[in-house]
Formats: sequence, C-alpha cells, structure tokens
Amino acid sequence: MMKLANPLYYPVAVLAGGIVLVVGVRLAQLPSKLILPVAAGIATAGASFLQYREPQDFELDNSELEQEITAVQIAAFSLANQANKLRLEAKKLLTDSSQGELLASLQMNCDRAVELPEKLRTIVWYLYGSNSLISVSSLKQQLVAVQQQRRSSSGLKKQQFNQLKDFLRHNIKLAKAGKDTRLARITRISSLIQDSTAVFYNLQTKLRSFDFNNSEQMYELQLLSEQMSSLEVSLDVLVRK
Repeated sequence: MMKLANPLYYPVAVLAGGIVLVVGVRLAQLPSKLILPVAAGIATAGASFLQYREPQDFELDNSELEQEITAVQIAAFSLANQANKLRLEAKKLLTDSSQGELLASLQMNCDRAVELPEKLRTIVWYLYGSNSLISVSSLKQQLVAVQQQRRSSSGLKKQQFNQLKDFLRHNIKLAKAGKDTRLARITRISSLIQDSTAVFYNLQTKLRSFDFNNSEQMYELQLLSEQMSSLEVSLDVLVRK
C-alpha cells in the first residue's frame, strides 16, 4: 500500500498542486475554498507516488556500518558544498593566463567533489542490498584497475595508489575468508573524504591570501591541487561497484 508523503520534500509535486490552484482560481474562476483541497490532494498524491518510486530503505544487521554510512554521506555533502565555494573563489582570483593550468586543475577537482554524493549514493544502495557482501571478483577488478593506473602515475598519485593497492589486497584476503569488508570500505572512504576536506580548506585559505607575484605560494597551491587530485582518484575507485 502506498503511504502518504509530505509534498514539501518533493518540489515537482508542489509545483503540480500550484498549477492546479492557479488554473482553478484564475482561469476556471472556481472558489478558492473548493480548489485548495483539490490542489493539496494532487500535491500529496504526487509526492506519495514519487516516494513510492524511490528505492526502499534496507535495514542493516550491522549498526556500526549503518552509522558510518550516515556519517560518510553527510561528510560527502559537506565536501561538495565546500568544493562549490572553492570553485567560485578560484574563478574570481585566478584570472591571469599564467594561472590557467592551476585554475583548470582546481575546477576539475571541485567537479569531482561535487559529483561525490551521487556516486556515493549508488554504492550505498549496493552495500545495503541483499547481496551486499563484496565479492572477491569485484575486489580483484578494483585491484587490477588500481594497478593499471599506478603504472602511469607518479608522485602523490602513485603513493595513493600504493596505499589503495595494499588496502584492496587485504580486503581480498578477508573476503576469501568469508569476512564482511563493507565497514572497512566505508571507513576508508570516510578517511579519504576527511583528508580531502582538509586539503580543500587549506586551498581556500591560501587562495584568499594569495600573492600573485610569489612563486613559492604558486608552488604550494599546485602541490595542494595535486594532493587533492590524488585523493579523489582513490575515492573514484572506492565508490564504484
């Protein structure tokens, strides 16, 4: 049975009810007392239908995992919000042609961070599913992808890939032994998001006091951008199925 939903959580449903209200009062010239309940009913029915189409919540038998998933989702939205602010500030401040490469790198990192909540949502539903224990084959596929990217990487990215490679190899051993690796995966994602948030904060702070004639500051910004990129590459791997 379809449960009634709050239309305020579904803007499309509110819009539908508003259109009915405007058409009824202004065009059909119906009494507002008559059309208001009708519009409200349409908004509520529309919201209920949209809620019905959404994936249903799953219950986990692991309360620690459930708490960690909630925390990591909140952290991802916070990071995305911070990335949006950083992107706007970087666009305003890095206007010189010599800063174009740095600006492009920062914007790409910000775009990745903004996309993270949606990517995370996909993997969360996968982890919540009835077949949620991560398979050995899935972990091996991730390991192969990491090893391939590691070969063409250097510096901070290569360090991140080395850490990720060790993490995946450890999880493969756990999975072969029939252990649940979901918590380890979410915890790793959480750690990477925290590190990314710290780097974004440092980038914002340095941008606001940026000296355009100081080559050392430019190098520091480039180094932080590279660090951000290496963290987000690891996140991209872990938020895939």
